[in-house]
Amino acid sequence: MQKEKNHLTRVAIQGASGCYHDAAARQYFDGKEVETVPFETFPALFDALSTDASLLGIVAIENTIAGSLLANHELLRQSNHTIIGEHSVRISHVLCALPGDTIETISEVNSHPMALSQCEQYLRRHPHMRKVEKYDTAGSAEEIARDNLRGHAAICSEYAANFYGLDILEKGIETNKRNFTRFLILADPLLASDMRPGEQELNKASIVFTLPHNHGALSKVLTILSFYDINLTKIQSLPVVGREWEYRFYADLTFSSYFRYRQSLQAIRPLTNEFRILGEYVERVGIN
Repeated sequence: MQKEKNHLTRVAIQGASGCYHDAAARQYFDGKEVETVPFETFPALFDALSTDASLLGIVAIENTIAGSLLANHELLRQSNHTIIGEHSVRISHVLCALPGDTIETISEVNSHPMALSQCEQYLRRHPHMRKVEKYDTAGSAEEIARDNLRGHAAICSEYAANFYGLDILEKGIETNKRNFTRFLILADPLLASDMRPGEQELNKASIVFTLPHNHGALSKVLTILSFYDINLTKIQSLPVVGREWEYRFYADLTFSSYFRYRQSLQAIRPLTNEFRILGEYVERVGIN
């Protein structure tokens, strides 16, 4: 169901305004009026979602270099929210500073530790720039603009640099150019059914389940999914705290028939101890 033209879409993000979560939310809801609501941490974001049913969320779930964000898998499972979509973004960093500063005048570079590590080769070529870790990429740009920090530069997105009115000194400074992050779009279950497309359009689902500690338990589940022509695009295991040698499995499934997909779930449920559908949505093939 389409939202009314002037309906404000409020989306909780982790990080300061202008961060990659912010940009991803605006890309996903392109054409809608979007207000992003920043939170410093993912737990704080999920707490806000639990108290405001009208608030949507966008959460990074995996990165092609860093791998899965395991803590976010657990936060999602523990929440009551439903995945209604996904969006993938290429992570490309810029070096930015106050207007008038140059590469030569920069003595300190601020950013999130992961962003600093992703630009290690570039920073090694400029040893006069001291690396200082901050909690957020966009937050680093915000601090420089707010406090008028001369001689400081931020590593962040081009979107964040422009958002805070900083000059871009150099683009594409990340070492690996094939760096992508996949984000999940979350909604309260009461809103989810109205926001996602009909069953005939759905072609992807995320599920979580545990299995008895029996020989071949996982292989039986995978065999059933294969029988129903369900494609397993990702599986992630995490130990179940307090139950030795038992694991919780997070799986992403794609399918061409919603009916066959639902049949497969009915077939594997008796083999599991715990089972939950985290969301059913449309796979995003293109990457920005």
